[in-house]
Amino acid sequence: MDLNLPDIHAEVTAAFDRYEAALTGNDVETLDDLFWQSGQVIRFGATENLYGHEEILAFRMGRSPANLSRTLRKTVITTFGRDFATANTEFTRDGEPRIGRQSHAWARFPEGWKIVAAHVSWMRS
Repeated sequence: MDLNLPDIHAEVTAAFDRYEAALTGNDVETLDDLFWQSGQVIRFGATENLYGHEEILAFRMGRSPANLSRTLRKTVITTFGRDFATANTEFTRDGEPRIGRQSHAWARFPEGWKIVAAHVSWMRS
């Protein structure tokens, strides 16, 4: 299997960067576009478990736009062949002593790269 093909890695990195900008800017439309619109998509959040596109969208639409800015660190994006990738990162927020963690599984669809599974959690300080 070809790992981290430069062109594929660049595509996934661009999708990841688009996600991060949409997340911190509370751009629900772009966030919705970046998640696989299927009942099979999963997002385990820091305080919620969401199953399927509809639950994820409802969460995004009801989420407060306050305090979404964060600083990423130790981001690792790994591509597997031309159609699957993972993106993992740690993040910090001003005034929050804990370190956050985020994991994505990305798959290529005819309409582009989509998150098919996501996880967010906090490490205890």
